[in-house]
Amino acid sequence: MIDYKQFEKHVNDGPYTFPGAYPVFFITSDGAALSFDAAKDNVDLVKDSIENHHNDGWRVIAVAVNYENPDLYCDHTNERIESAYCED
Repeated sequence: MIDYKQFEKHVNDGPYTFPGAYPVFFITSDGAALSFDAAKDNVDLVKDSIENHHNDGWRVIAVAVNYENPDLYCDHTNERIESAYCED
């Protein structure tokens, strides 16, 4: 699990890992995938949910890299989450 300071650091680091430039996304306590942009656009909701342990769909518990899933979509925006190895 990550705390709100770790979440904030991931947001400040940007949507790609360093080194490697792999696309990151966030996983919430209910198993949903949040795109980097959705998490960044709702940073106050995410930070509040992390700090207060809310299970409201905004509590981020992990950051992950989408290596090979071409069908991963953000559960908030329904936008496709970029993959590292399955792009055209």
